[in-house]
Amino acid sequence: MSKIISFNELRRIKDSLPDGSMHKIADQLNVTVQTVRNYFGGSNYEFGKNQGVHIEPGPDGGIVVLDDTTIYDMAIQILEEQNSK
Repeated sequence: MSKIISFNELRRIKDSLPDGSMHKIADQLNVTVQTVRNYFGGSNYEFGKNQGVHIEPGPDGGIVVLDDTTIYDMAIQILEEQNSK
C-alpha cells in the first residue's frame, strides 16, 4: 500500500531515529544501509537502491509517494518503542 507524506516529514522521522536504526532496518530487510538512507531522501545509488520513493517538488520540501511502506513502518515502530520507554 502506498503512502503520501511531505519530504520534510520524512526527514523529521529519519532525524528522530536513534543511532543504529538504519543498520537495524537494513539488517532486518537484508538490504544495504545506503538503500535505507536513500529511502529517507539520500541519493547514493552506487551503493544502495531505490526502494520505491518518488519525490515531487512542492510545499514543505515536496511530496513523497512511498510505494512500499515497509521501511517507513519499521521506522515508526522504532520511534514508538523509543517513546514508550
